[in-house]
Parts: sequence; structure tokens; C-alpha cells
Amino acid sequence: MSEIKAYAATAAGAALQPYSFDPGELGGDDVEIDVSHCGICHSDLSMLDNEWGMSGFPFVPGHEAIGTVTALGENTKGLKIGQRVGIGWSAFSCLSCPQCLSGDHNLCDQTQGTIVGRHGGFANRLRAQWPWVRPLPDALDPAKAGPLLCGGITVFAPFLIHNISPTARVGVIGIGGLGHLALQFANKWGCEVHAFTTSDSKEEEAKKLGAHFVHNTKRDGALKNLAGSLDLIISTINVPLDIPGLLGTLAPKGRIHVVGAILEPMPVPAFGLISGQKSISGSPTGSPSAIDQMLAFSARHQIAPVTENFKLSQVNEALDHLRSGKARYRIVLENDLE
Repeated sequence: MSEIKAYAATAAGAALQPYSFDPGELGGDDVEIDVSHCGICHSDLSMLDNEWGMSGFPFVPGHEAIGTVTALGENTKGLKIGQRVGIGWSAFSCLSCPQCLSGDHNLCDQTQGTIVGRHGGFANRLRAQWPWVRPLPDALDPAKAGPLLCGGITVFAPFLIHNISPTARVGVIGIGGLGHLALQFANKWGCEVHAFTTSDSKEEEAKKLGAHFVHNTKRDGALKNLAGSLDLIISTINVPLDIPGLLGTLAPKGRIHVVGAILEPMPVPAFGLISGQKSISGSPTGSPSAIDQMLAFSARHQIAPVTENFKLSQVNEALDHLRSGKARYRIVLENDLE
């Protein structure tokens, strides 16, 4: 196999530079794709900065990759050369533990992230284990679909996990990279959709994305006015939450589901859970089957991320744009490596 060309950082927080490496022989369960596009997720920044203490260097980010299959290991199934596919956060699981055998591959304790101990999709080629390489429906634009493979499945999975009814009232905290997709999914699922924000300037766009109601949580009484009404709240932000106030907005058996990586402990009042039999939960991305359902749902309902596009050679400019908080709402890199 020829060398893979990529962009890598040599130390935490460093700028990405051209980098080449020998991927070795293709494993029996491995698929190699030619990357055409790759989204940038905030998790790429967290890994680049080694915020989670598990980054290895040189580090090649990128875990929202779209491309075409160019090589298949002898044990791979369900894929063919030339097929358009996507790869998200996960690139490997053991396939033999109770979690994998029951369809919860993303909960396997041997799961490997696409950019954790591996080189990611800011490259001209990328490898992953075949179950994690998912066919891309023809109706989805490859130049926009990358963020669905991580951000999309992250906010779609709670609807599957909790068997959300299409008549449910669903709140989404944060109208950003994750939240703007959650609003679209909740709306097309059939739910009454409530967006939570701290900025009045996002109200009009939130409604265009699918929110029926928009609540500015900086206003006095915003949460109290919703007391006992919501069945599910999906939190997509990474800053502390008003858990007592949010629990008060839930209907009996309601749930707060956390997908934003809040690093601080959450203060949870016991009576806030006990009264009304309420719950707080969380989840990491989704299984290969859940990803397929999310992609099919997106294709059927024409759901797509709002994206800004850069060339892969502009990767540092794109990362700075994301780091500054100016991205609206996801960034996708187009491979221009020769």
C-alpha cells in the first residue's frame, strides 16, 4: 500500500502540518476509503488540545469522513469497491461481547475511536473496521453529510434509545453544531419542539430549523412557564446546566438526556427525580444500525447540517474559525491533497 497523506499536529494545541505515514497491510476486517470530505467536530479540537488526556501524537484529526471504498479486507461484508460511504466517531469494536452481539456496538468496552490511537480523516485515505463503514444514501449530498456521522447520530440516538413518541414534547438546549440537527430530527419525528437558547438573535433561525417555541433561559420565569410539560430534553451544550430548573419543566416520567460533554459534576436534587419519576441519562454516538437508521431518516426527510466549507489545505484556518465560536453550524473540509 502507498503512503497516506494527511495533516497532523506534533504536540497538543499545535498547528497541523503535512504528514505522511505507511498504513501497513490491510487487515482482514478493514476497509480503506478515499476521503472526499471530512467534517470538523468540536471533539477534534478537544483531542487536538488533549483535553481528555487520551490523545497520541502525531495526531491526525477527523472523524466525520465521507468517501468511496477503494480496498476491502478478506473478511469484510456488505460493501463493494466504489461505494460511497461514511465513517463516524468509532472505527472498531470487538464484535463478540454481549454489547456487540445485542447490537450496541458503540457500548463495547473495546471500541476504538477513529481518532483515538488511530489516524483520522484529515487525510486522502482512511481505514476502519467494516461494520463502522456505513453506506451513504444517494439522496444525501456528500459535501454536507459528514457531520451526520458524529453530530447527527449523537442527537438522533436518544429518539431510538427512549422510544420517543411522535406526539412527545421535546426540548433542545443549545442551537449549535449538535442542537441545530436535533431540532430538525425532533420536528420531522413529529414532536412539539422547544428550543432553549441564551440569545434572542437565534429565535428566527431556530424556528426555521424546526422549533415551534423558543425560550431564552436568561429571562426570569422562562423555565417556570414550562413546568411539568416536556417529555424529553436533549442537552447539547458543554457548560453547566440548571438541573433543578430543568427537572421542573419535565412531565411525569420525563427525562433530561445529556450528549454535550460537560466536564463539571451536575448537581441533581433527589426530590427532583423522585417527584414525577424523572430521569437523567446520556449516550455516546450510536451503533452501526442506528447510524443507518439516522442516514435513512435524513435522506427521507431532507435533513442536512448547515455547513461552511473549506479546503483541507485550509485546515488550520478552519480550526481557528471553529475555536473562535464563529462556525455556523458545522465545518466540512474538501480533500485537495494530491
